[in-house]
Amino acid sequence: MPEPGQGEVLVKVQAAAVNFPDILMTKGEYQFKPPPPFTLGMEYSGEVVALGDGVAPEWLGQAVVGGGKGGAFADYAVAEAKSLRRKPQGLSFAQASAFTAAYLTAYVTLVRRGDLASGEWVLVHGASGGVGLATVDLAIRLGAKVIAAGGSDAKLERIDALYHPTACVNSQGGFRDAVKRLTDGRGADLIVDPVGGDVFDESVRCIAFGGRLLVVGFASGRIPDISVNMPLIKGFSVVGVRAGEYGRQFPERGRENLAQIDALAARGEISPHVDAQLPLSEWREGFRRLMDRQVVGKVVLIP
Repeated sequence: MPEPGQGEVLVKVQAAAVNFPDILMTKGEYQFKPPPPFTLGMEYSGEVVALGDGVAPEWLGQAVVGGGKGGAFADYAVAEAKSLRRKPQGLSFAQASAFTAAYLTAYVTLVRRGDLASGEWVLVHGASGGVGLATVDLAIRLGAKVIAAGGSDAKLERIDALYHPTACVNSQGGFRDAVKRLTDGRGADLIVDPVGGDVFDESVRCIAFGGRLLVVGFASGRIPDISVNMPLIKGFSVVGVRAGEYGRQFPERGRENLAQIDALAARGEISPHVDAQLPLSEWREGFRRLMDRQVVGKVVLIP
């Protein structure tokens, strides 16, 4: 049993979310490479059951949300008290464990980097993934007209039932014409791309003048190139998004970002979707579902 040290608390983990970096860490392919043995898990929620020296007594018994580079896939986790946040009352433990990274990325993408205005058209690629689904949900709450894009009709039907975006588009075989048609030929004002590759290339062809093409990741495996004459002629911006680094570079804004998504969750204005809850002992199945792209939203492990 771990023991909390100075300024730390012991958290009984109630739920922990699976993220792609967890899978990459098992292969030694993530930028953070802890020496084995180590405990995986970057996001969790739980209850504070013990306090280290110097921690205010009111922390005891608090329902909290925490995370870091590891340690969440366990019955108990030790964390610095100052790194934890109160669990939003509107969320279950499973939802609370799964919403921070996804919705923080969505918030930085849409608000901080994308300067989203109500009524704008937002095209979200990879809409069934954790970040994509959070972006769909948040963009709708911010008043955007949202086009959810992905490669599976079955997943798009689930997204439509969960969040009712303006439209769902199957991107297999091309999406440019569908986006142009939906936007009366103008194109999307914001395009959120965690996929890269061919998806990025075609996005350049259906972005509005003055639009913002937000690069979130390269899930396809290919990092695309762009000729700078395209942003010049079409008057759009290519904007990189690193939500965690944004908070490190601008600490005050980083705290504001977390406060904003916590407030949205507490008011019930966002609704994180947990696709599956599995016992911690079935972590391999959770990883497999993520690797095989069977998930809409997040998979959560329950100790």
